[in-house]
Amino acid sequence: MASSHISGSTIIPGLRYRDAHAAIAWLCQAFGFTRHAVYDDGEGGVAHAQLVYGGGMLMLGSIRDTEFGRQLTQPDQIGGMETQCPYVVVKDGRAHYEQAKAAGAVIVDDYAEKDYGGAGYSCRDPEGHLWCFGSYDPWAESST
Repeated sequence: MASSHISGSTIIPGLRYRDAHAAIAWLCQAFGFTRHAVYDDGEGGVAHAQLVYGGGMLMLGSIRDTEFGRQLTQPDQIGGMETQCPYVVVKDGRAHYEQAKAAGAVIVDDYAEKDYGGAGYSCRDPEGHLWCFGSYDPWAESST
């Protein structure tokens, strides 16, 4: 029986950037995201942005000194470590890898065929956030 995506229930990663406007431009150029909505905060930053890739979405904004903002830290503040990593399903992993690499993505795991199926790679964006891209699509998997 094939898995089905439950309409109305989804997970959307949310990230914070020091220079959110530059991050948006880079994420679109390097990873192929497109702008769905970008709301400036009136102080040169981004209050809220939504970027899409296929049927997925990423929300991001500028780092803020708020109650919620103080719950988050940037990778460079903790030795480049992360506690999560968005995984994005791409149709042509090799082409995506080459595009990201050409845009200056720091490659963490080179493009390779994966034991669990598909192929992909991992990299960091200019502010150090860790990303994984691959052709493995868990929604296409069937269960018995």
